[in-house]
Amino acid sequence: MNDYLVLHQVTKRFGDKTAVDRLDLNIPRGSIYGIIGPNGAGKTTTIRMMMNIIVPDSGQVLLDGHPIDESFKNLVGYLPEERGLYKKMILREVALYLGRLKGASKKEILDRLDGWLERMDLLEYRNRKVEELSKGMQQKLQFVTTLIHEPDIIILDELFSGLDPLNIEIIKNIILELKRDGRTILFSTHVMEQAEKLCDYVCMIANGSKVLDGTMADVRRQYGRDTIQVEIDGDGSFLKSLPGVTAVTEYTNYFELTIGEEADTRSLIRQIVSGADVIRLEQIRPSLYNIFINLAGKRDGSGKEAGGGHE
Repeated sequence: MNDYLVLHQVTKRFGDKTAVDRLDLNIPRGSIYGIIGPNGAGKTTTIRMMMNIIVPDSGQVLLDGHPIDESFKNLVGYLPEERGLYKKMILREVALYLGRLKGASKKEILDRLDGWLERMDLLEYRNRKVEELSKGMQQKLQFVTTLIHEPDIIILDELFSGLDPLNIEIIKNIILELKRDGRTILFSTHVMEQAEKLCDYVCMIANGSKVLDGTMADVRRQYGRDTIQVEIDGDGSFLKSLPGVTAVTEYTNYFELTIGEEADTRSLIRQIVSGADVIRLEQIRPSLYNIFINLAGKRDGSGKEAGGGHE
């Protein structure tokens, strides 16, 4: 594995609170790497240390084996969690200004801009002020400005927050294209579905510490248990009391049952079928969402999702 961007024993404290605690990350070149975790886990603080916005109290951030310096900022496209654009400027001016700050020439930016705006359904607004755009359109514009200088490394903090499903799909496809082009992409999210679809590697942080880290396949093997997905007609409350069931996650139209290692799966399935009118029953690998909920709950010590507060 060619580790490209590395965090080694990185720690950051704010007063008495340890926001990030001796964190190690190894992000391979050309991969999509997801940092997941509940609100307040330390994801944004970690990203800000990568960007050299805040300095670690201890530990190192390395690029290709060397400590990052000011030149790193021109190699990276960074979309922060707290979005911000110059609202009185027109779209074209914003893209030019931010692209030039990253070392791209005016010609390079203008040659690329209309294609990006068209793809984001923003072309007709290219000479309109930013303040005339909806919040979602402003977010798409900031995504464009993150990529306009064609960065080698792309860091996206809570990328999908506030986007509708159509725009999530557009951006997801762009991220996959960027990966095929050899770019290294890191994003933080608490939307497990997107991390599961996109990531080659995933790291979960809870209370400032790493809880899991590895490829999606490794994570499922290491932390997953067999899961039964069942859709029934009627009340499913009895599922929680069945022997061998350690957790039940309820969705609108179905339930996911986490099964303990010692459970008799065949007996359990018979009890489910005899206890309800089963429309569909399937034994599956656990979702990243369920792994996240179970681990975050354990870290919180309450059985509830850990987190809260600011990162």
